[in-house]
Amino acid sequence: MDVDKIRISLYDLLVSLSSAQELVSSRLSNHHQQVAYLAFRLAEHIGLPIAQQKDIFLAGLVHDMGTLSTKEMLEIVESEPVTVHHHGFRGAHLIEGFSPLRGASGIVKFHHLPWGGGKGATYKGEAVPLASHIIHLADRTCSQVRPDRNILTQLPGILSTIRGQANDIFEPGLVDALSDLSKREYIWLDLVSRRPSKMIYKSGILDIAVLEIDDIVDLSLVFSRIIDFRSRFTARHSAGVAKTAQALAQLMGFSALECKMMLIAGYLHDLGKIAVGDAVLEKPSKLDEAEFNEMRAHTYFTYHLLEPMDQLKTINTWASFHHEKLNGTGYPFHISGDNLSLGSRIMAVADVFTAITEDRPYRQGMSFEETEKVLRKMVAANAIDGNVVDALFTDYQRIDGIRVRAQNEAAEHYELTMPA
Repeated sequence: MDVDKIRISLYDLLVSLSSAQELVSSRLSNHHQQVAYLAFRLAEHIGLPIAQQKDIFLAGLVHDMGTLSTKEMLEIVESEPVTVHHHGFRGAHLIEGFSPLRGASGIVKFHHLPWGGGKGATYKGEAVPLASHIIHLADRTCSQVRPDRNILTQLPGILSTIRGQANDIFEPGLVDALSDLSKREYIWLDLVSRRPSKMIYKSGILDIAVLEIDDIVDLSLVFSRIIDFRSRFTARHSAGVAKTAQALAQLMGFSALECKMMLIAGYLHDLGKIAVGDAVLEKPSKLDEAEFNEMRAHTYFTYHLLEPMDQLKTINTWASFHHEKLNGTGYPFHISGDNLSLGSRIMAVADVFTAITEDRPYRQGMSFEETEKVLRKMVAANAIDGNVVDALFTDYQRIDGIRVRAQNEAAEHYELTMPA
């Protein structure tokens, strides 16, 4: 296969991420898509250039990317706490290095800054884009929408609240634009439809990037940091798994394309953990039965979040089946034997190896001898693939060095993103 054969829309990947974040609560359902849709309509209505409209649309899809706890996600939707700016700055930092989202990152950074009678045009000497105020207005408007009531019935009350905050919280010209849009019923009916942002994407109005394999690797790395940075216990985990799995794939004879696919799968393998509560992720001791049941669901969510993207079908199985076992006792699908692909088997070994060798705040990683004992015991129980484990131990020092370097780099990014 050509190394650039896999191509996927940036839009599809961002919707997958926003859907993952919204698993935290039904209160968040469709929130990112609604904000992207309404922000685009506002930008369109006031006549911003199409390139800015695109950046605003993408910013809407990822505007809460920097919310790294379930508590914070819910607080931000329900209200605007004093610390509301923090997640905007974190989100901007997470995406600013990814070229297709560079324009969106500057918008995300300031998307909760109040207008303050014009003071919100700058922040500590830095110009604040009007686009940030568009996202802020769209975000606060969408946060007032209740799914159990007709949107057209709700609209007068929502607009009254928004108008009451014009010039103080919201840029007044944008409030006027929102009032103008209120006369177009279809916009509000679109807003509460099942996939509002898809109406903009499918229209072809915006030239949304189509990502090739290296771009997908880069964006998957961003995703992995959003997943892992939710807990100081797992802040480096996906980086170690991804690089270990890639190295093992090379040893097992995978092609150049397949090795990049394995890297992506490693970065995304815990995507479903976004749906796991903070208390479970942060618990340093053994999980009780209810907590373990919550944790076991994460691979199910990973699978279904990636399932709509046909181009990622193989990557999805490698990522989502990493807790399955050859003897059928894994979870959540209980796939066994020859039904587990070699890629899934590699990911399973990479995940266990990384988990037991990485240092965590509450314990040191295992030594070579301890690691070999654990993995060989799992092979004997027909839980993981002995050939993959053999490959690991034939080149153990190099692979472990790859893991350590990847995790040290992830730790550095964590400290920059989550300052004390």
